[in-house]
Amino acid sequence: MIRSVMVINTQGKPRLAKFYDVQPPEKQQDLIRNIYAVLSSRAENVSNFMDAEPFFGPDTRLVYKHFATLYFVFVFDSSENELAMLDLIQVFVETLDKCFRDVCELDIVFNHSKMHTILDEIVFGGLVLETSSTEVMKVVEEISKLETASNSISLVPKSVSSWRS
Repeated sequence: MIRSVMVINTQGKPRLAKFYDVQPPEKQQDLIRNIYAVLSSRAENVSNFMDAEPFFGPDTRLVYKHFATLYFVFVFDSSENELAMLDLIQVFVETLDKCFRDVCELDIVFNHSKMHTILDEIVFGGLVLETSSTEVMKVVEEISKLETASNSISLVPKSVSSWRS
């Protein structure tokens, strides 16, 4: 099971933090700070896999990918495959790239709800739902169409005369 998904910038600010097990907000912030401290001090030529037991308890692993100014982090237990989690990060990033045309940190900051929607199509409740970036994009595009349609529907009658009968 996936325990957490985080996107943290290179200055330690969380841009997305989703915990699939209940954690008080103070504990979440502490976990993010501690994980960032470890990631930012790691050399570029080391493995992207590491033990997460000091942060999340026994039987937890962490995998991350560093793209430009962002760390994409997945924390999971032994029921998940490490390479599959690394691939899932790639699917997440590819989908964001398709959605925002070469995603950058500002896209994430200003489109927070869309980013959560994309993540929820890939992982929900700590379980992997979809591993195809193309399939996720189909759903995201459909949601966007529905949002556009619902925003264009007017709930106010065009004329007051239609109120009189």
